Amino acid sequence: MKTALLSILFVFLPQVDLPSQINITDQGKTLQTVERQQFAIPYFGSPLLERSKLGTLMNKIDQDIYEEPGDATLSADNKIIKELPGKKLNRKRFKVMFYEAFYRKGRITIQIPIQTIYPKVDSELLDQIRVKKIGDYKTYYKTGNEERSHNITLATEAINNYVVFPGETFSFNKVVGKRTKEKGYLPAPVIVKGEIAEDVGGGICQVSSTLYNAVDQAGMEIVQRYSHSKSVPYVPPGRDATVSWYGPDFKFKNKYKKPILIRAKAEQGKMSVIIRTSEAIEPDSREVPSVSK
Repeated sequence: MKTALLSILFVFLPQVDLPSQINITDQGKTLQTVERQQFAIPYFGSPLLERSKLGTLMNKIDQDIYEEPGDATLSADNKIIKELPGKKLNRKRFKVMFYEAFYRKGRITIQIPIQTIYPKVDSELLDQIRVKKIGDYKTYYKTGNEERSHNITLATEAINNYVVFPGETFSFNKVVGKRTKEKGYLPAPVIVKGEIAEDVGGGICQVSSTLYNAVDQAGMEIVQRYSHSKSVPYVPPGRDATVSWYGPDFKFKNKYKKPILIRAKAEQGKMSVIIRTSEAIEPDSREVPSVSK
């Protein structure tokens, strides 16, 4: 509606010299230079701006300048690494600026308006939810199988420092992503229909199973979990959580009123997951059977 009103209002302004240029810059650096006539639709002697082309231009600018925000995280020695804000094009402001430039004469420069993207997890929040340990589980693996150990390390890094907000459902497949050679995963043994086979990403079910036992101990609501078709050596019978990109997923929901923090680590044959949250939370803890080394 606002765009249509702008178009109508600008029709009644003096006719512009369309061949002149609009220079689009970011912090003094030219991103694009466009000709007004590229965006013009003739209309009773006065041009109208073609909105679809303006939309395409904004998409291109946004793609060029976009910076994803980075959440605050904990280092290996539990020190807070400060968050980093991101940025994107302020499309609403840019649209008004471009309309104004389009209906004026001569060469005009637009300094693109930036919209800050704030991370979901800042240092203050992280400091609050790293305090209380409500879940802790460990499993063990043989470091001699280098490919499997490598896959465990990659998947562990993917879930480490992940924050699950109140009412949010964590999906292992969504957070870890597709296990591919391009992402560094290697072929290693997996269980398929009760038989041992080999597939890219073999070993990550130990990560999902360790996570399952930690969050179950912490009193999380288990939304989706499947066991392997045969027993596995790294957890007690019935305490595993198999995952596959095109198959089973492991999901749980944070039922508490504060976020929880997943701390995961895999090194020297030991995989551990610790669940932390605010001191204000009184967890509905469960007894979970441990596994011997």
